[in-house]
Amino acid sequence: MFAWLRSPRRRKYSTDRDQDGRPKAGYYALQDPYGSALDDFDETFDFQTDRSKRKRRFWQRKPKPIPVVEAPRFGERWAESETRWYQPGHYCDRRKRWWLVRILAAMIGLFIVIGAWLAVTAPLGKSLEPIAPPQITLLASDGTPIARSGASVDAPVVASELPDHVVGAFLAIEDRSFYSHWGVDPRGIARAAWTGVGGGSTITQQLAKFTFLTPEQTLSRKAREALIAFWLEAWLTKDEILSRYLSNAYFGDNQYGLRAASLHYFYRQPENLKPEQAAMLAGLLKAPSRLAPTRNYDLAEERMRLVIGAMAEEGYLTEARASALPSPRLDVRAVNRIPTGTYFADWALPIARKGSEASYAKQTFTTTLDARLQGVASRVVANAPLGSAQVALVAMRPSGEVVAMIGGKDYANSPFNRATQAKRQPGSTFKLFVYLTALQAGMRPADRIENTPIEAGAYRPKNYAERYSDSMTLEQAFASSSNVAAVRLFNQIGSDEVIRTAQDLGVTSELPAGDPSLALGTSTMSLLELTRAYAAIAANTYPVEPYAFPQEEEGWIGWLFDGESHFSERVHNDMEQLLRSAVNDGTGRAAMLAGPNFGKTGTTQDNRDALFVGYAGDLVVGVWVGNDDNSPLNGVTGGGLPARIWKNFMTGALAGTNVVEPVERPDPEGPIRPLDIEELRDIPIDENGSTLSIEEEGLTVVTEIDGVPVEFRLTEEGLEIDPGRR
Repeated sequence: MFAWLRSPRRRKYSTDRDQDGRPKAGYYALQDPYGSALDDFDETFDFQTDRSKRKRRFWQRKPKPIPVVEAPRFGERWAESETRWYQPGHYCDRRKRWWLVRILAAMIGLFIVIGAWLAVTAPLGKSLEPIAPPQITLLASDGTPIARSGASVDAPVVASELPDHVVGAFLAIEDRSFYSHWGVDPRGIARAAWTGVGGGSTITQQLAKFTFLTPEQTLSRKAREALIAFWLEAWLTKDEILSRYLSNAYFGDNQYGLRAASLHYFYRQPENLKPEQAAMLAGLLKAPSRLAPTRNYDLAEERMRLVIGAMAEEGYLTEARASALPSPRLDVRAVNRIPTGTYFADWALPIARKGSEASYAKQTFTTTLDARLQGVASRVVANAPLGSAQVALVAMRPSGEVVAMIGGKDYANSPFNRATQAKRQPGSTFKLFVYLTALQAGMRPADRIENTPIEAGAYRPKNYAERYSDSMTLEQAFASSSNVAAVRLFNQIGSDEVIRTAQDLGVTSELPAGDPSLALGTSTMSLLELTRAYAAIAANTYPVEPYAFPQEEEGWIGWLFDGESHFSERVHNDMEQLLRSAVNDGTGRAAMLAGPNFGKTGTTQDNRDALFVGYAGDLVVGVWVGNDDNSPLNGVTGGGLPARIWKNFMTGALAGTNVVEPVERPDPEGPIRPLDIEELRDIPIDENGSTLSIEEEGLTVVTEIDGVPVEFRLTEEGLEIDPGRR
C-alpha cells in the first residue's frame, strides 16, 4: 500500500533539501536506506488480490504469524530480564503491583470491619464499668437488712494520683514494658515463659480479657484479646488503661478493684498504701482466691517477696530498702453478718440489678418484705410435720405486693426456690378458672350440674372416694371438689375460654387446649402464678403483677391507661361465694378462720402435690407441699397439712388486726356456762393440728387419720362422722 510513497516519482515534491541533500523539515523521506517500519506492515497486510486466498474457506485455519523477538531498547542489557525475589525489581512488575495494591486494600478494609465489630460488641465505655455486679443490700419494709449479695467494689482509682511504689508494684510483676508496647508484648511473653516472673499477657490484654471476654482458654479468645488490646491502645492513654485495670482487677475475698481491696485488707486508701502493702496486693492478682492473705497469709507473703524483688530490679525500690521491708499487718474490720441469700432475696435481686445503673457504688434497696410476716411464715413452716417433704409459701397483698416467701424447708441445704422456680400441678385449685369462666358465661352458684360417673369418652375421671350423686349445685360441686362436675363444666364452656381466663388472671405457663384433664389441674405452673390469680379475685382487678419493691403511685393518666380489668359485681360476688363455701362447708375446713375466709384445696394424682390457696383480710397466701422427686406423699391432701399451714400463718399474720370485729355482748346474768359463749372455734387439742370447735349445734372435732381429714360432729341427733375430701 505504501510502496508508491517510496517511488522515485514522489521525490519531485521534495525539492527543498539541506546541504547534505536530505529533504527539509515538513517533508517525508521517500526512501530510507536502512529500511522502514512500514516494511513489516506491508508484509503483514498484503492488499493485492490473490485468487488462492479467495478460495480459502472460513473453516480453514490461517497460519499463525511468526513471533517477532524485539531487540532490547536503548539502555537495556543483553542479559536475563527476570529478577530474584529478594531484589526490589522483583516487586515492581505491573502485574505484581496490581495484586499488591489490592491485597493492601483488602487488609485495610478488614481492619475497618474489625474496628466496627469491636465498636459494636465491645464498646469502650464497658471498660469503665465494674466487671462484677456491685454489692446490693436488701432491706425489709421496716428497714431490717435481710440479705446482702454481690461483689465488694468501691470508687475507681486514678493511676496518676497513686504513689510510684504502688504503680511500680503492679508494673514490675505484671507488665514491665507497659509504657513501651502497643498492647501485646512478645518479649514479655517469652520472658514470662522462661523465668516465670511477670504475666504472659500485658495489662492491656488482661483488661480486655476480664472486661470484654469470657475466661475460656482457646486460641480464638486469645486472638480476640489481642485485637481488643490493640484497639484499647489506639483509643486510650496508658494511664487510662492502667486506671481501669486497677479499678476492676479481682483481689480475692469478693473484693474487686484496688480501692476495695486496700480498704478490706489494710483499711486504708490506695493513695496511702505502704510499699509492702502495695507489693502484697499486686501479688494477689496471680491467684486471688488461693493467695488471699485472710486465708493463706504465708503464700501471700511469699508472693509479696517476689514482687519486692521485681520492684528492686526495675528501680522502684533500692536493694537496701527492698530487703528491709517488713511483712504488712492485716486490718480487716468489715464483718458481714447479713445472709448472702434467702428465697425472697434470690427472687428480688435480679429485679433490683435490672433496674439499677452500672456503677462502683454499693446500693441499698427497700423491699416489700414484711419482717414480721416472714418470721411468722418461718415459724409455721418449721413447726409443720413435713417429714421428708418440701414446702413453699407465698404471701402477698391483693395489689401484688409480696410480703413473705418460703421456698423450702432450709435455704442452706437447698436454695432452689419452690415458690417461683418449681413447676408443679395445681390440682383442684385450677378449678377456680373453670368455675369463674362458667360464672362469666352467665351461670350462677345455684345452677345444677350432673354429678354421675363419666362413662363415655377416653377420659373418665373419678371423684374422691367414689362419691357421686345425680346432680348438685355449682356451689356444692366446688365446695366438695367434684371432679366429674368440673370436667363436665369444662367441656360445656370450652377449653379455649378456660385457658383465656387463666391467662387473663396471670398464668403464663403453657396450657394445652382441648385436654379435659386440664380442668383437674394437670398442667404445671409455679405457686407464684397460682397465688397471683387468686389475688385477682381478692382485688377484683386483673392481672395482678407480683412485685418485690414499692411501686410508685400512678397518676390519673396512668390509671386510665393501665390496662387493668375488673369483674362484674355479680361474677365477683358469686366467685367469692364458691370460695367461701369451699372453706366453711367443703374440703378446706381445716383452714377455716373466725372471720371471712376464701380458698380452695388441691391434690394431684397419687398425692404427689398438695396445695391450699386462699385469702383473708388483706393477705393472699398459697401453700404447696410435695417431694422434689415428684414421689407420692404419705396420705397428705390439700385439705390436710397445707390447709393447716395456711391457717396457722393467717392466724399469726392477722393477729391484732381488725379483720374480725369484736362482738359486743351484754354482761351475763348468773354463772357463766359454756353455752353462754356463742362460739369457740379451732381450739388446738394436740400436736397434729386437731381442733375443737364449740358451736350452737354442738361440738366439732377436726383431725386427720392416715393423712385424710376427718370431722366428728356431736349434736343432739348424735355423732356424725364426715371423712374429708379433696
